[in-house]
Amino acid sequence: MAAGTRLSRERVVEAAVALADREGIGALTMRRLANELGAGAMSVYYHVPGKDQLLAAMVDMVVGEMEQPPARVDWKVALKRTATSTHEVLLAHPWATGLVLDGPTVSQARLRHIDAILGCLRGAGFSAELTDHAYHALDSHVMGFTLWLVGISAGLERMAPVADFSDIFDVDALPHLAEHARQHQRQRGPDEPGEFEFGLDLVLNGLERLLGR
Repeated sequence: MAAGTRLSRERVVEAAVALADREGIGALTMRRLANELGAGAMSVYYHVPGKDQLLAAMVDMVVGEMEQPPARVDWKVALKRTATSTHEVLLAHPWATGLVLDGPTVSQARLRHIDAILGCLRGAGFSAELTDHAYHALDSHVMGFTLWLVGISAGLERMAPVADFSDIFDVDALPHLAEHARQHQRQRGPDEPGEFEFGLDLVLNGLERLLGR
C-alpha cells in the first residue's frame, strides 16, 4: 500500500475483485489479499471480518455494476438492457456467477436487483403468477447461459488448438454435429444476433405474447 493511502473496506473489496478477476476465485485468501494491498492481515480483517463476509461484499460490488430496468422505458427494452448488462458484467467477472447464485450469505444487492425486475414485470401488466414464471424464465436464461459460456471458455483454454473439427470426431458418422460445428466457424453478419441475444429475444417475445392474451 502506497504511503499516505488509507485502507478502507471499499479498497479491500475492490482489490479482492481484481485479484479474483485476474487469477480466479481459488487464488483469493485473506493473506494473499493483504499482500496485494501491502497491508497486514489484521488490517484487512478490521474492514472485513472474514472470508464469507468478503465474498458477500464482492458479490454486492459486482451486482452493483448491473443495470437495473430503467424507468419510463418499454418493458421489453428495459428488461433486455438489464439482462444484457447482467450477462456482460458476469462475463467480466467469470468467478462471480456461481457466488451470485450460491454465495455464503444472501446478497442484499442481488435482492434489490430481483425486486426491480419483478417490479418492471408487474408494471408492464403481468399478473403475480405470470411474473413468477417470467422472472424465472429470464433469470435461468441469463444465469444459465452465462454459466455455460464461462465453462465452455475455460474448457477451450485448456484444449490444444484445433484446426478442423474432423480432428476431434468423425464428421461422416456425426453429420449433424459437423454441420453445427461449421456454424461456429462461419463469419457472422454485423446485424446477426449472438446466441445469448437470440435466446433472450425468444424469451421476451414469448412473454409479450402471453401478456397480450
